[in-house]
Amino acid sequence: MNTASPLDLEARAHSEHAHELRLWLRLLTCSQLIEKRVRTGLREEFDTTLPRFDLMAQLERHPDGLKMKELSHRLMVTGGNVTGITDQLVAEGLVERLGVDGDRRAFRVRLTDHGRNAFVHMARLHEQWIVEAFEGLNPRDLDSLHKLLGKVKQHQLDMK
Repeated sequence: MNTASPLDLEARAHSEHAHELRLWLRLLTCSQLIEKRVRTGLREEFDTTLPRFDLMAQLERHPDGLKMKELSHRLMVTGGNVTGITDQLVAEGLVERLGVDGDRRAFRVRLTDHGRNAFVHMARLHEQWIVEAFEGLNPRDLDSLHKLLGKVKQHQLDMK
């Protein structure tokens, strides 16, 4: 089992491509630290999890709801994971399952009014946590970082 903290990972890059490895590990560390802050905030402020928030975020973008299979695809998780999260959210009155015309086996899931109101409040704080994560950068730094990461992203897409 790897017991090194994420911060230690950057120091362990030793190879002919050490600079690239250190950069990758720095990106990974930043991502993990920000995600940890978001997970902690969701748990402490709303007694919820990031997967539940992500599912509700997908539904918020689709007011008419999404089929379970679509949710699974968008969240990049198994149908079983989506079913478990959906069951919890249904029990709490945050989402509802609706039948799909012409397919008795399929269900569409959408936010209830209560769920939409709860999500709006969560999303505001989520946004605040993300903004706070980048407070150490000025607008020019943010723009530069965004452009550079865009180049990395495009290179990955071009490699497909």
